[in-house]
Amino acid sequence: MHAQTPVQIAWVTRDLDATEKALTTLLGAKRWVRIPDVHFAPDTCTFRGEPADFVAHISFSYAGDTQLELIAPVSGGASVYTEFLDTVGPGLHHVCLEAPDSAAFDAALRDFEGNGTPVVQQGIMPGGMQFAYLSAADAGVPYIEVAVIPDEIKSFFDYVKQEQQ
Repeated sequence: MHAQTPVQIAWVTRDLDATEKALTTLLGAKRWVRIPDVHFAPDTCTFRGEPADFVAHISFSYAGDTQLELIAPVSGGASVYTEFLDTVGPGLHHVCLEAPDSAAFDAALRDFEGNGTPVVQQGIMPGGMQFAYLSAADAGVPYIEVAVIPDEIKSFFDYVKQEQQ
């Protein structure tokens, strides 16, 4: 396995305020940092092999050293998030594993797919983060995300973490 460092636990929700409040109470997150209107563009993102085009609000916090992410789809087409809300409802969505670089990312995807864990959605986020969601229902979580996190985004995550102190 080439991507092996768990860096995040994520939930998908329809209501960021309610989910932030619940996880603050349950996990002790102190402050949430929101990024509104994150656009997953069709030239950089696919869902089930087709171009994806949708917008989501994303909120970050930390419980100790564990990053918490909340995703609320707000407009556009189908995605791994809207599909989850439509079939399961709000809840725990994925665990993210960090790949150190693109070569390790590609190797991890080959390993997962070779073991029958298909890529459902993938792309490159604004800021250059490369990501892929893999179906992981057999592992007891809907998805595993593999991501290459650029230094600029790591700096943002460090800021979010420092806001917890």
